[in-house]
Amino acid sequence: MTNHWIDIRNSDIILIMGSNAAENHPISFKWVTEAMKRGGKLISVDPRFTRSSSKADFYAPLRSGTDIAFLGGMIKYILDNDKYFKEYTAEYTNASFLVSDSYSFHDGLFSGYDPATHKYDKSKWAFQKDANGVPKKDKTLQNPRCVFQLLKGHYSRYDLDKVSSVTGTSKEDLLKVYEMYSATGEKGKAGTIMYAMGWTQHTVGVQNIRCMAMIQLLLGNIGVAGGGVNALRGESNVQGSTDHCILFHILPGYLKTPKASQAALAAYNKKYTPVTHDPLSANWWGNYPKYSVSLLKSFFGKKATPANDFGYSWLPKLDDGKDYSWLTLFDSMYRGEFTGFFAWGQNPACSGANANKTRQALTKLDWMVNVNIFENETGSFWKGPGMDPKKIKTEVFFLPCAVSVEKEGSITNSGRWMQWRYQAAKPPGEARSDGDMLIDLFRKVRWLYNRDVKKGKKAVFPEPVLNLKWDYATNGMYDPHKVAKEVNGYFQKDVTIKGKNFKKGDLVPSFAFLQADGSTSSANWLYCNSYTGKGNMAARRKREKSGIGLNLEWSWCWPVNRRIIYNRASVDLHGKPWDTEHPVISWDPNAKGGKGGWTGDVPDGGWPPMLKPDGTLNPKTKYPFIMKPEGHGRIFGPGRADGPFPEHYEPLECPVEKNAFSDQLINPTAPTYSTDEDVYRTCDPRYPIVGTTYRVSEHWQTGVMTRWQPWLLETQPQLFVEMSNELAKLKGIKNGQKVIVESARGKVKAVAIVTHRFRPFNVEGNVIHQVGLPWHFGWVHPKDGGDSANLLTPSTGDPNTRIPETKAFMVNVRTI
Repeated sequence: MTNHWIDIRNSDIILIMGSNAAENHPISFKWVTEAMKRGGKLISVDPRFTRSSSKADFYAPLRSGTDIAFLGGMIKYILDNDKYFKEYTAEYTNASFLVSDSYSFHDGLFSGYDPATHKYDKSKWAFQKDANGVPKKDKTLQNPRCVFQLLKGHYSRYDLDKVSSVTGTSKEDLLKVYEMYSATGEKGKAGTIMYAMGWTQHTVGVQNIRCMAMIQLLLGNIGVAGGGVNALRGESNVQGSTDHCILFHILPGYLKTPKASQAALAAYNKKYTPVTHDPLSANWWGNYPKYSVSLLKSFFGKKATPANDFGYSWLPKLDDGKDYSWLTLFDSMYRGEFTGFFAWGQNPACSGANANKTRQALTKLDWMVNVNIFENETGSFWKGPGMDPKKIKTEVFFLPCAVSVEKEGSITNSGRWMQWRYQAAKPPGEARSDGDMLIDLFRKVRWLYNRDVKKGKKAVFPEPVLNLKWDYATNGMYDPHKVAKEVNGYFQKDVTIKGKNFKKGDLVPSFAFLQADGSTSSANWLYCNSYTGKGNMAARRKREKSGIGLNLEWSWCWPVNRRIIYNRASVDLHGKPWDTEHPVISWDPNAKGGKGGWTGDVPDGGWPPMLKPDGTLNPKTKYPFIMKPEGHGRIFGPGRADGPFPEHYEPLECPVEKNAFSDQLINPTAPTYSTDEDVYRTCDPRYPIVGTTYRVSEHWQTGVMTRWQPWLLETQPQLFVEMSNELAKLKGIKNGQKVIVESARGKVKAVAIVTHRFRPFNVEGNVIHQVGLPWHFGWVHPKDGGDSANLLTPSTGDPNTRIPETKAFMVNVRTI
């Protein structure tokens, strides 16, 4: 999230699309309600009339998988009707940048596409540069090669008639949403988006979000109070776990995982340290070597020295060109390419797309460790439906673990707030915290390596194990405070930095003090400032009594306690807030003894405004989008796998034979797999209905925590499938009747809920029906509760992130 939960109350227009906040994030909806009390309006766009829709000022339905068509139409409306924030767009975004002549777009494909590899050559999407290597600009936005004009041309095809025909949304509803939301492009107004897996879980998931980010940039809604692009994370600490590298392609703090070809630290740092030739660009990722070396010092402590590249060679490396994502991991498991697996705090037998393939993949293992709080479908896969335990070799170990309230430590919520939690109760029986299990597990692994080394045996790659810094226990037990301090980072020797003296062992006050010479450590540069000499910042609990809800002394927020990122875009070129009623920051020329300074939130850099009081350029200033090498928000995004502008493609499984916008039916870069369990069907008359998955308030994820609670199970006892009255009549299905929902990959039994919440879509002159199922159930418990909805979903996903496409696929529904 660029902003935070409380800030939603400052919004004039809230768009809930790709999420259902009232039902799935009910506490967040408190701030939606507060905004509405203050005069804000709520728009809900969803295939189903949800609880969020029931509270909205306006609701519009759309077919799953057509969000880019819907949003592309909004971009066209904004441009055609001059609704964009002109000064913001020209000064703070790359709308003025001139794009190379090698860039083009034709019939659904961008320039540089290789049909043999299904990949793009992104160098074709470069900017034109001047003699100094700085992107050329036309702030009048009239040059035909500037981003703004290319944007207008790209979305000129997204007219109301065509968008309505593709999405199934009426032209009247489209126009109403476009009018309401584009009104936030006025100075002093703000609109925000609340999205979740309804946007991410598509073969165009990243581009769904980029499309909305582009709208927010055009309207001047980034950096301001009540604005932003706000992801509603699915668990309380999803943001924290992502920050700390739960994904294969990143290290803590969003540093890149090294590749095998990057044999030396210098080559690695050079690859991922962007260069700018524009003196007004902060280019904050230019500090990459400081963060990577500090991370290595945290990992390996005294063993990390300049002589050994700070232990860089001990880091695991990705094979060049190889993908280690979720879908590919289980594809490799299915093919027998590895033999052991830790399923830690997860239930992939139910949570993963194409769950039948996942369950069969588990049979190929020699061993699996299942760390969880209750028995689940993953740990018990060998005795599940269609399994013969006598033919399965996998040995399963179950380690019972503590739940969140039985552990002390931090969680980082969707708004990037790191909040400290204390242990409310001891874990029962043999259950242990994750930290205690990891402490003992690594001790044992290191003991085995030491034993072999002492015996003269040749251990396999012992250096990372034997040299890893591992002193995070107190009295033999995991100590979360020691880990939190390690994450923040220490000075490794006596130093003077920025005129301040520090002793070896002092906690680093912020990432601005991290160094690339080995004198500092930090296990995550983004969290440097979270546990300092002043104490545990995440444990602070002082509430703000007035203002816009920043609450700067409640917990701690990355980076450096900044509550709204890119907040220097919330002011004009002189440092005055666009929205004087809800100022995020403001330049006070009389602060600091007349030198001037920012008031309000922690600014995105302390540099002065772009212009001096006399209107001339301030040579000490920096552009507001400090994480981008060019310093500008990217309307044109040349780094994505599937194009610099979002383009509508149909889901891999879809109910139409042709894409109305081009001859390219599906995302040309979307991944697919080729085992006998990977079956895809488009326009197959056996599967004529669009299917989607979602959550209910009463259950949590795959239900491992909630299906064992009788009071929750009473409220939502079994798998159901929602469908329209029209579809039920067509199929001869009655409300409450048990039916079979089936796809090309599997089938489930579900209770039919016949409802007005779904209604048929008119798509390109045809009636298209859609159904929805919650994904909280599994065969282990309750015994008649049904199985996972992911038995229906396909093994495909977004080409940038590989998140599975579980929100749009094709099914059939029939009576039993």
